[in-house]
Amino acid sequence: MAVTATATSVFMATPLARLTTTPSSTRTVNFSVVKCMSQDQQPSTTDPSKTPITPTPLPMTTPTPPPAPKVSTKFSDLLAFSGPAPERINGRLAMIGFVSALAVELSSGEGVLSQISHGGVPAFIATSVVLSLASLVPLFKGVRAESKSSGLMTSDAELWNGRAAMLGLVALAFTEYVTGSALV
Repeated sequence: MAVTATATSVFMATPLARLTTTPSSTRTVNFSVVKCMSQDQQPSTTDPSKTPITPTPLPMTTPTPPPAPKVSTKFSDLLAFSGPAPERINGRLAMIGFVSALAVELSSGEGVLSQISHGGVPAFIATSVVLSLASLVPLFKGVRAESKSSGLMTSDAELWNGRAAMLGLVALAFTEYVTGSALV
């Protein structure tokens, strides 16, 4: 007499974890693990007291976003060497200075050095004070240029344009000093 063994499938659903979101939200998500096991059935020689092994629930953790960095609004932190204000303010002043120096040079034929010596210092100081204060007010409120930049006009583009204007203004003044005449 031949004894044949047959196999049957057993499906078990075990609750794994319950995820509840923040108190302001009312969503509750339940997860279950469905496991399929195959059991061999022997003709009446199997031990009915053996039960399938159930997996232990694993704890579910939700990843938390990293905390936002603290933004300092102290005067010494804003104007520190690596702070957010110095390069941005100098770049803005250089952009205005380069464009206005070229505009005055085109309209009157005066070079940068002669513009400064013929009464340009008070206009430069007034522009510097107004632009510096306008640049510092948002920084004292905790607003950074990086948080407001999107699209074509980004904070990185402003920094690169300011750097180019600083180099351009120095190159313009140096060229006019070496040649002894206005560039345009």
